[in-house]
Amino acid sequence: MNKRIYLASPHMGGEELKYINEAFDTNWVAPLGANVTGFENEICEYTEAKAATATVSGTSAIHLALKCLSVGQGDVVFCSTLTFSATVNPIIYQGAEPVFIDSNYETWNMCPIALQKAFDDAEKNNKMPKAVVVVNLYGQSADYNALKAICDKYNVLIIEDAAESLGATYKGKQTGTIGEIGIYSFNGNKIITTSGGGMMVSNNEEYTKKALFWATQSREAERHYEHKEIGYNYRMSNVVAGIGRGQLNVLDERIARKKEIYETYKEGFKDIDDIEMMNICDFGESNYWLSVCTIKEGSSVSPIDIMVALENENIESRPVWKPMHMQPVFKDYKFFSSLEEGSVSENLFSKGICLPSDTKMKNQEIELIIQIIKNLYNN
Repeated sequence: MNKRIYLASPHMGGEELKYINEAFDTNWVAPLGANVTGFENEICEYTEAKAATATVSGTSAIHLALKCLSVGQGDVVFCSTLTFSATVNPIIYQGAEPVFIDSNYETWNMCPIALQKAFDDAEKNNKMPKAVVVVNLYGQSADYNALKAICDKYNVLIIEDAAESLGATYKGKQTGTIGEIGIYSFNGNKIITTSGGGMMVSNNEEYTKKALFWATQSREAERHYEHKEIGYNYRMSNVVAGIGRGQLNVLDERIARKKEIYETYKEGFKDIDDIEMMNICDFGESNYWLSVCTIKEGSSVSPIDIMVALENENIESRPVWKPMHMQPVFKDYKFFSSLEEGSVSENLFSKGICLPSDTKMKNQEIELIIQIIKNLYNN
């Protein structure tokens, strides 16, 4: 069996142990210490966000962001449908109701046309959303000028799910800093990792202070243990924050390599009309977290043909996210499409493939993947 080629796996940069050893040497291995505050400060320095709260996951960061915007029982939250369920689950934690918004083909992210349809419906039914959660899919920013213009008209704030897009930009601004609150994920498959972890950022320090309070079990500033609100055990540990600090030092290198991988695929498939790489918008720079392509309808080769052919060679690939409005657990919630019939997100799911995008891949391994796929068309 050939050596496994992964979709995206952790890639250590070499400095992580320095920070981890500092945590052990000082005995700060609990959810306190210089690495946690250092990582928060360094994320702020990199992204130019004013404040940050490090958490155990991107999911918990979204949960805290929703609480910061007072989302609660019976509220409505608009949310990108083309995403992972972790974007939506915290809405349910808060007893709120998600309403799913379709993508467009230009960005693969939330479509302004579908968003306006949802607002029209909300206005008609006198049930406006408390927040809008916009996802930056596969490392590319949504088109925030168009989305914010609609949200601002109704005085509704945006939570930016930048779990996949750390280091990507939109019109010169770092993703995660464009909405009222942004979140990042440092899960093992992300562009940099802490093994598991997340971060909530905002230019409003009141949000991050409140998130820190909730993330540390809502303990009041008393000598004894005093609690006036329900809290959570959501604080990132000093050890994993050390991994994050080491990883942040190589983020720009990882982005450059991810871009090389994407461009190698694009060049490799340029003569196959049936394969189209995900569009990269000129309003910013993607971090190219995953290289994703679609297969044209009527192609002699299907997405599952490609995935099986790769798996036979011990190479990992995956379908595009299954839209949330198609998930059994969320089937009863409203969905607004960009199209008159069907939806963009459903089309992308049915035709899309996430190709191996591991920054540790050698160039010959990328060429092998391209050749395996080409052989399917040649045969």
